[in-house]
Amino acid sequence: MISSVRSFGRRYFSDPQAILLLSLLLVGSFLLLCMGQILAPVFASIIIAYLLHWITDILIAKGMPRLIAVLLVYSAFLGFFLTGILILWPLVWQQLLRLIQELPSMITRVQQFIYLLPAEFPQYVTKETVDDWLLTFSLQVKQNVKTFVALSLTSIPSVISLIVYVVLVPLLVFFFLKDYQTILQWAGNFLPQNRQLLSQVWNEVDRQMGNYIRGKAAEVIIVGLSTYLAFYIFDMRYAVLLSVLVGLSVLIPYVGAAVVTIPVVFVAFFQWGLGKDFAYLLLVYGVIQAIDGSVLVPLLFSGAVSLHPVAIILAILIFGGWWGFWGLFFAIPLAILVKAVLTAWPRAPI
Repeated sequence: MISSVRSFGRRYFSDPQAILLLSLLLVGSFLLLCMGQILAPVFASIIIAYLLHWITDILIAKGMPRLIAVLLVYSAFLGFFLTGILILWPLVWQQLLRLIQELPSMITRVQQFIYLLPAEFPQYVTKETVDDWLLTFSLQVKQNVKTFVALSLTSIPSVISLIVYVVLVPLLVFFFLKDYQTILQWAGNFLPQNRQLLSQVWNEVDRQMGNYIRGKAAEVIIVGLSTYLAFYIFDMRYAVLLSVLVGLSVLIPYVGAAVVTIPVVFVAFFQWGLGKDFAYLLLVYGVIQAIDGSVLVPLLFSGAVSLHPVAIILAILIFGGWWGFWGLFFAIPLAILVKAVLTAWPRAPI
């Protein structure tokens, strides 16, 4: 047993570069676990600057001076950021409050519909089954309402933090975008000169992560706008809120689309019942989801992320179980990092 452990250690941990990579991974994990909430605006700014850096490089390659390219890209980002904060967010919040106010009447409508099922389909549904369904549904709704109220009360102090983030994130994005070369050189001074393994992992992560982030940003915008256009044409209630949720749902593969369909169906049923508008709306919504899965995703991510669907599902389950919503949100980038590390990790001959 001891000899097997020693053999394993010599094979996988005898390379100094492997120890360096492992140390950096442990430090990064420590920062995420222990200081993730404190450093959230920094992490968000790094991701946004990383996304914008690609556009800046394109402008520079076309002959534009670096400072002008940075200012142009940052101005566009700031315009979108302020539009989201000052226009989109108030609309989403207003519709969310209206949805919460109408939730009791929606639940009553659903209960009335369910009570009719035993009479319509007596061979499939009994009154006792319906009573069990409604009891479970009622308890679940009450629990969720209590959780939402408690979360709202405990999050009141975080409003100040949110205001600070709104100020800090654009400022940090500008400096990360403008001085990224200086920051990378400064960080590199703390690393040994012999770091080929680290460079190999970084290049692989940079290639796949950049394609993934850019592709997902485009997918969120396309799916969100397409869904809003469809909901607007049907004059559906809470169109802005639901289209934002549908757009963001693509960030969580497989699970996101399934979860966000529930409020879409719920609101559509409350507005139209089981009529033609309800069926047409779900048909159009299904077409949007089908186009996203069969056309848009292959087009945006062809060869970008070489992860097997099983690996993606495992990443969602594992990281979502560890870190909740943010684990689901960053499941694919973390899976890309794990795959790059496992692929590049040095192995001494047995």
